[in-house]
Amino acid sequence: MEGVERVQRVAVVVQDGAEPFGLGSLVEVWGEPYHADDDNPVFDFQVCTPRPGRVRGRSDFDLHIERGLEAVAEADLVCLSPKHDFLNQDPAVVEAVRAAYERGAILYAHCSGVFELGAAGLLDGRECTTHWRYTSRLAAMYPEALVRPDVLYCHDGTVLTGAGSAAGIDASLHLLRDLYGARVAATTARRIVVPPHRDGGQAQFIARPVPDCDDETFGVLQQWIVENLHEELDVDALAKRALMSPRTFARRFRDEVGATPHVWVTRQRVLRAEQLLEQTDHSIERIAGDVGFGNAATLRHHFSRIRGVSPQRYRRAFSA
Repeated sequence: MEGVERVQRVAVVVQDGAEPFGLGSLVEVWGEPYHADDDNPVFDFQVCTPRPGRVRGRSDFDLHIERGLEAVAEADLVCLSPKHDFLNQDPAVVEAVRAAYERGAILYAHCSGVFELGAAGLLDGRECTTHWRYTSRLAAMYPEALVRPDVLYCHDGTVLTGAGSAAGIDASLHLLRDLYGARVAATTARRIVVPPHRDGGQAQFIARPVPDCDDETFGVLQQWIVENLHEELDVDALAKRALMSPRTFARRFRDEVGATPHVWVTRQRVLRAEQLLEQTDHSIERIAGDVGFGNAATLRHHFSRIRGVSPQRYRRAFSA
């Protein structure tokens, strides 16, 4: 919450072997110019590299980057774009990252970029993640790090780490939501044409990524849940609606969605509560009833646990 007013300058560090999708996901969220159809913040976005000039890409094209690491020294948010040769760290980048952390900048390492945080000594005692292919190696190289191999992203203090590829967008949207609220994150997601929120606690990959047939997806049920959050949504009720036994429903939901029914429903209720806190002057008690928590105390408990602040403080920060 403290970063609402201070994130104005964003620097993305790109190096030889740059992964184009990783860089692109950062540009999509943080590098967009002003759009007349929304009121989202616009950032002073800069791409930099240790040695300005030609930067080798991985996918049959190179980049030309004019800025050096001095951009990192001035940035409020420093993003480490993934690279192919991630086990060999540039000392200049490591030092720049360490200095940025020490002066209070927010650090976001996408995918293999997290290894640079490890080299800078910033992962000890900190929850972090990376692409599932590399989590074992990360844990072996930095045994004091609290590596979470089963999540999309981790936000620990001023350090955000994300898993590979599309999870980079999820992590950026999470940070944007944390700094500017649900409306700004949702507007950005709509522009990119992605869902507004995937919880960081979801699995990086799920047991059944491609259903055998349309009947095996929970998409229709999930949409119904979002539209009926005030209903009783325990496993027994949802299993009955899905025409399954509670045990089968709970197992298949976890396998296909990547989260338990209870966790997924609770997150949806908190997301809806965020919207109502921002966009209405309804009482906390009324919002609790509207989203299915029943009473203000339960809403405060789940909201504070998931968002890290009380509903009242969230409203003060982000209410229109």
